Amino acid sequence: MSRAWQRMLSGRRLDLLDPTPVDIEIEDIAHGLAFVARWNGQTKGDFAYSVAEHSLLVEEIFTRMNPSAPAKWCLAALLHDAPEYVIGDMISPVKSAVGPEYEELDKRLTAAIHIRFGLPAVTPVQIKRQIKKADTISAWMEATEIAGFSEAEANKFFGKPDRTLMKGLSIRLRPPVEARNDYTARHEALLAEI
Repeated sequence: MSRAWQRMLSGRRLDLLDPTPVDIEIEDIAHGLAFVARWNGQTKGDFAYSVAEHSLLVEEIFTRMNPSAPAKWCLAALLHDAPEYVIGDMISPVKSAVGPEYEELDKRLTAAIHIRFGLPAVTPVQIKRQIKKADTISAWMEATEIAGFSEAEANKFFGKPDRTLMKGLSIRLRPPVEARNDYTARHEALLAEI
């Protein structure tokens, strides 16, 4: 019989087919995301650009776009890629090739993660759109700063971003432990505001 669970550093056993909120810990998420490379690691620099770092940037952009958003939606933005702590970050062409099973797995994990941290299992459509917009701006920044895309090429794939939302922001390449610690700290700060 094949195993469908993964043991986390916290000692929890997360069933990937039937994830439960009690088996989810922010430390496991932050650690996993800090070691998952965006762009399949095909980026410039001495460190991979992690999903944890990307998530921090997406939450910052989302907050700039929605300055009066309640902390719970900022938390949803921070956690938007949280399932990747166990399923990894697949680039869009791979997700398309895998098909709807990947999306279903992602949805189950997202629901369990959201419930664990007091969010609705399913993010409201309007909030999800705003998070996706912030995610796309982040992808544009990553593409042009570290993934070798020209601005014209990034505009073609991600759309031309609102540069005011990016003012003063840049891609940060640093050791995973720093991204992990900042992700955990931001999570705790947002939870304290809810």
